[in-house]
Amino acid sequence: MTAEQRLADMGYDLPPAASAAGNYLPFVRTGSLLMISGQLPLRDGRLIATGLLGRELTTNQGQDAARQCALNLLAQARAGAGDLENIVRLVKITAFVASTPDFTEQHLVANGASDLLADVLGERGRHARAAVGTAVLPLNAPVEIEAMFELG
Repeated sequence: MTAEQRLADMGYDLPPAASAAGNYLPFVRTGSLLMISGQLPLRDGRLIATGLLGRELTTNQGQDAARQCALNLLAQARAGAGDLENIVRLVKITAFVASTPDFTEQHLVANGASDLLADVLGERGRHARAAVGTAVLPLNAPVEIEAMFELG
């Protein structure tokens, strides 16, 4: 079963890859590496949630936002690789979680993305990761995730 078939079986439609919102590229390929710029939890051009984890949002809501970031990462990966089947492996993700100073579940929020990526890509989706708390993200987004893929 392909990654796109697994996505469909899970009830997800891969969105079109978003264009850059500034003076950067949405992805860069160098050698066999595909670096994906940070993706916000945008669906149909709108954030699915805003605010800080630990104040306006719960951990579960943060996981939903992280899943949307992961879908947007996969959309960029498809654009950069031509097909998700050209991915040898997901090397690493970095999840930035906008949160209050006392919120300590950034790693659980990041699991929303990690779990989806592993489910979609199988063993190729197991990755290294960092989950970082931050004071604020662009547009008051609760989560932003960047990724590095190895391509065949």
